[in-house]
Amino acid sequence: MTYVLLLGAPGAGKGTQADAVREQFGFAHVASGDVMRAMREEESATGAKVREYYDKGLLVPDDVVTEAMLSRVQGEGLGYLLDGFPRTVAQARALDEALAKGGKKIDAVAYINVSEGELLDRLTGRWICRKCGEVYHEKNKPPSVAGVCDVDGGKLYQRPDDTREAGQTRLKVYFEQTAPLIDYYRGRGVLAEVNGEQSIEDVQKDLLKALREKLT
Repeated sequence: MTYVLLLGAPGAGKGTQADAVREQFGFAHVASGDVMRAMREEESATGAKVREYYDKGLLVPDDVVTEAMLSRVQGEGLGYLLDGFPRTVAQARALDEALAKGGKKIDAVAYINVSEGELLDRLTGRWICRKCGEVYHEKNKPPSVAGVCDVDGGKLYQRPDDTREAGQTRLKVYFEQTAPLIDYYRGRGVLAEVNGEQSIEDVQKDLLKALREKLT
């Protein structure tokens, strides 16, 4: 059983590349957000723990998150691609310990490296038409006239999550809590790092090549 992690900041393009990795290697894609939402609805001991924290608006503790994720990566198949977990070094250590009990380990960590400035540009600057829902971006797909939809002339608006302030907050949390995982896995010799500021196609090519080298 092979275990691969997908690591990168918000805006790095993990979702796009996860599909390519899954198709290339035949791994089951396990995204932490999907798991936690599904676990919240389950009538199980772990589900009850997850609901308790969600209902109180509290952050789910590392041990509960780890328990929930491990419940999804047991079974038959070629392997698992973990996305969004672990988020902290504490979670990474707990995952390593749990896998080691079954004689398993993290085989490779695919890290999409994108600079903070580029990440902020990607996360912010998105505008949406109130009439038709057409999506624009100040840098990658600007409208012909600022604030006006090219399709129907509707007024463009920005969702709270797409503001510069929100983007800065998301990145601050990532660099404080998740970025230390880069050195953690580099020290274990399993990090496969690629330049995420290339075209989607070039990132995909380099990422798959780096993973093949780690897994052979």
